This record gives sequence, C-alpha cells and structure tokens, in this order.
Amino acid sequence: MNKPERALFASGCFWGTEYYFRKQPGVLQTAVGFTGGHVKNPAYREVCAGTTGHAEVVEVLYDPEKVDFETLGRLFFETHDPTQVNRQGPDVGTQYRSEIFYLNEAQKETAERLIRLLVDGGLNVATQLSAASAFYKAEEYHQDYYAKNGSSPYCHIYTKRFQDR
Repeated sequence: MNKPERALFASGCFWGTEYYFRKQPGVLQTAVGFTGGHVKNPAYREVCAGTTGHAEVVEVLYDPEKVDFETLGRLFFETHDPTQVNRQGPDVGTQYRSEIFYLNEAQKETAERLIRLLVDGGLNVATQLSAASAFYKAEEYHQDYYAKNGSSPYCHIYTKRFQDR
C-alpha cells in the first residue's frame, strides 16, 4: 500500500458526514473536528457559538490505490445539500457551511471540476474551496457518533447528483 492520503470535508454536522465516509471502501480512518477558523484547539461549544470561524469537518485518511479524491468528492456532494449556505437541515450557523479544504492543487482542481459539473447540471452550488489549515480533533464523544449510538444521520441523505457515471 502507498502512503495514505488525507482529505478534509465540511458539509454540515460532522456526525453525518463521517457516517458516510466511514462506509466508503478504501477509507482507512476518519476523525471529526474543526478547521478554517482563527482559534487554536477550539472546543465544540466554542465552535457552536460561532465565534471561532471554524467549520465542523471530517478528516478522511484513505488508500489511494483503493479510492481516489474524486470518488470522495462525489460522495461529499451527494451526501449533503451543497446549495445551502451556512446550514444543513435544522443545523444553522457558519460552522455548518459546505466547504472543501484542499491539501494540494490536484484536490483543488478536482473539486473545481466537480463543482462545474454540478453547476452545469443546474445546481446553484454554495460550496466553498479553501486551502487547508490546522485541523483540530473534536472531543472523543463526537468521534464515530452514529456507530457508538446505533443511529443514522438526520441531516445527511444520499442523493445522486452526478449524471456522468
């Protein structure tokens, strides 16, 4: 196996986002946390107060021999509503924004291409693209939330959005 690669996705409540990425073949590990803000090592309550600038994010470590960034990006766009601004379902606030925090130019270019496909298909995509910054892992009780609690996401529902495959 090659060295695992990393991706950072924000699509509303990180519990639901993580739920889908954990099921994706080739994903080795996930962690939920925060990035994109100006406070070092923020706590969940601080992020929820909307004063840190952070988004709720899922860090995905994956085997590039088994899954590529494009497949993960498609999953990201098909498991939340990328037309929503600072919200998903009943969750409202800047911490619930739709954003891909790219780690290199290849990730950025792939994300831009996926957004173009969606826009060309008629979606008014609100997803932002930003260079990745420090990732801060959330408290342990947030990790693998749905697996620990035996439930499934209420804000994230799979919706096929790409017609080219």
